Amino acid sequence: MKKTKGHPLPLGATVEEGKVNFSVTVPAGKECILMLYRTGEENPAYTFEMPEEEGIGELRFLSVEGTALGKYEYNYKTEAQIWTDPFAKELVYYGEYLEEKEEHTLQRRGKIAERQYDWEGDKRLHLPYHEIIAYSIHVKGFTKHSSSGVRHKGTFRGVIEKIPYLKELGINQIQCMPVYEFEESVKGYTNYWGYGPGYFFAPKISYAAGKDARRELKDMVKACHSAGIEVVLEMPFDHKILPQTALECLRYYMMEYHIDGFVVNPYHVSWEMLHKDPLLKDGKIMCKDDGFQNVMRRFLKGDEGMIDSVIWALKHNSGENGKCNYITSHNGFTLWDLVSYDGKHNEANGEKNQDGPDYNYSWNCGVEGPSRKKSVVRLRKNQVRNAFLLLLTAQGTPCLLAGDEFYNSQEGNNNVYCQDNELAWLNWGKLKTDNTLFLYVKQLIALRKMHAVLHKKEEIRGMDMTACGIPDVSYHGENAWQIQKEVSSRQLGVLYYDEEKKDSCFIAYNMHWVKHTFALPALNGGKKWYKVFGTQKETEKEEGLENQRTIEVKERSIVFLVGR
Repeated sequence: MKKTKGHPLPLGATVEEGKVNFSVTVPAGKECILMLYRTGEENPAYTFEMPEEEGIGELRFLSVEGTALGKYEYNYKTEAQIWTDPFAKELVYYGEYLEEKEEHTLQRRGKIAERQYDWEGDKRLHLPYHEIIAYSIHVKGFTKHSSSGVRHKGTFRGVIEKIPYLKELGINQIQCMPVYEFEESVKGYTNYWGYGPGYFFAPKISYAAGKDARRELKDMVKACHSAGIEVVLEMPFDHKILPQTALECLRYYMMEYHIDGFVVNPYHVSWEMLHKDPLLKDGKIMCKDDGFQNVMRRFLKGDEGMIDSVIWALKHNSGENGKCNYITSHNGFTLWDLVSYDGKHNEANGEKNQDGPDYNYSWNCGVEGPSRKKSVVRLRKNQVRNAFLLLLTAQGTPCLLAGDEFYNSQEGNNNVYCQDNELAWLNWGKLKTDNTLFLYVKQLIALRKMHAVLHKKEEIRGMDMTACGIPDVSYHGENAWQIQKEVSSRQLGVLYYDEEKKDSCFIAYNMHWVKHTFALPALNGGKKWYKVFGTQKETEKEEGLENQRTIEVKERSIVFLVGR
């Protein structure tokens, strides 16, 4: 091995022709030694000093020339402390993988990643925001449960095995919680979600079925793209992240792994900076926002004074600002728990139920937790169907929480960040015993895709854009063209109309605990209304309304009509 002059950027170990460039940040006044290990050997085969006077600012760098560099691993040493490169593109562990051991960091090394990968012509999909049906998953928890039915449980390959399921449901984007290397034990608790410090450039080893996490993540992305499914990574980073590091990390995943987009915490990384980056502009930069969630949860449980807010939530085109619409996410109740618990039940977390959000806008439908009362179970299932209708009949980009489509529960725990067990893993057994909700959501997604008026590219304006006499969206109460905005109102009719595409839909939302009758707006051209879907619908058979001018909507129900 031979040391030669290197260059400061990019940081990390970069494989070049016949050599590897190493660049790392080291505080001024401290020594730094690069240690190269042959694969599997305990002691370094080569060491190279990285003098401060040969660096620039706080960057130390050099290149190493030699053969078979891909068979080497590396660490750095500063004042007797051995540490791992935070910019390492791949990691390797030796000894038992016990997070509690203090010497755990000494068992971890960076790996020189030089292997080529055949993408077979794969490219990022660039699906328009308004055509996306997103699905939020934890890569491990998605298939780790014994009921998942996959061979490679809890891994990138496990996700690949579930692609036919995702396609059948109608999903075309998955949003993955952190897939980079992070400590699974932090200050005595299990870090299941992966938030906090991490090796952001290195895919997580334990999410690989084999020994090559880089290849398996690429395999997952390529397989998803082949199925028409985008892959978006949640990158919450750490509050100590440097802006330039975040930029470089996202660029790296976009180029190296063909990632379609990222969910980023705007409180840790400048939103404006990311959107101005000329490379990242070619992907999706997204963030979480509770606005839609809180409005729809309150409407769902029957809060008063919500009509104006619901109109905003249904009309708002969230894709314009990189936000997804969701009613549930990993940070909070699952959908089944949202209708089964009034309060959080996080006792298993060991923090005396003081962790997790206190305000959930949930309603237990009369009984806290599991119930055998048929009336309670029936009402809860009814509310779950309502929630899916609220989500999937709104403009913008919807995002489902994995497992909500088969009543997955976390037993009232709204903060499973530390539960790497069956409490947090998806229980697929519920789908096997009852697939009715899955079929319902599948049909609803197909209905949304069928009607472009439900997912317009531009935000609808409530104006007659084609001089046809009917605006692109209008709002109604029990009387046509009149919104009931009084505080006690819990019902709303929405008419979507597109003269050019000959598409018209009327959705009657009744979150009141009594039934209401809605007057139906008249259609042009002799068209009639047909009831095609709704909360109470048990079959796919359409119901023609003939010359009816009104429709009765049962308590806590939604009815979906199309004009033909």
